[in-house]
Amino acid sequence: MKANSERVRGKNFRDFNGKPLFRWILDTLLAVELIDEVIINTDARAILAENGLVDGPRVRIRDRKPEICGDFVSMNLVLADDVANVPADVYVMTHTTNPLLSERSVRGAINMYLKGIVDGSCDSVFTVNKFQTRFYRADGSAINHDPNNLIRTQDLEPWFEENSNAYIFSADSFASTNARIGRRPKMYEMGRTESVDIDDQESWHMAEAMCKYIQAQSN
Repeated sequence: MKANSERVRGKNFRDFNGKPLFRWILDTLLAVELIDEVIINTDARAILAENGLVDGPRVRIRDRKPEICGDFVSMNLVLADDVANVPADVYVMTHTTNPLLSERSVRGAINMYLKGIVDGSCDSVFTVNKFQTRFYRADGSAINHDPNNLIRTQDLEPWFEENSNAYIFSADSFASTNARIGRRPKMYEMGRTESVDIDDQESWHMAEAMCKYIQAQSN
């Protein structure tokens, strides 16, 4: 969780439908009984304190080292620091910018991982969105379909987009690739309604609208 954001200033602490953005994903994680402790790797401990968040029974705030701060630092370097300093059997990684990620999807992805470890079918899990539509390259050439033989989009080969909402892995799988996705990953498919990742002002507005829609549906 960074103190500063390049495209949406202070987004991690900005009010999002009634509470600071960071509280949405934090409250979701704390509601999942499978998660023992939430680690917040940040350069914003003071700002968190101003917003009422300090270390607690299930929340640990880790001060991000200066050498891994900044907009151009790979998240895998931040994760490597956490993995090296916070021993755990299973790591679940997500972002403050995924406020609509549901408890159901967090549990589902963790359970997919645990089952995959038992039966040997995977070493990590990451969340995706499924697309069955026509894609093109920058030069206008078709990628996944034949423009001269149009078939229904629902009959096209599905493609999957890594949506950056959740990654499940172990210290061993991380070590094998130096990344949050291991060598034998499984994909956990999510709905697009909950997987909006706030990256700019447009996606902020989209996430707000989606949040209000979800709240209206639940009421």
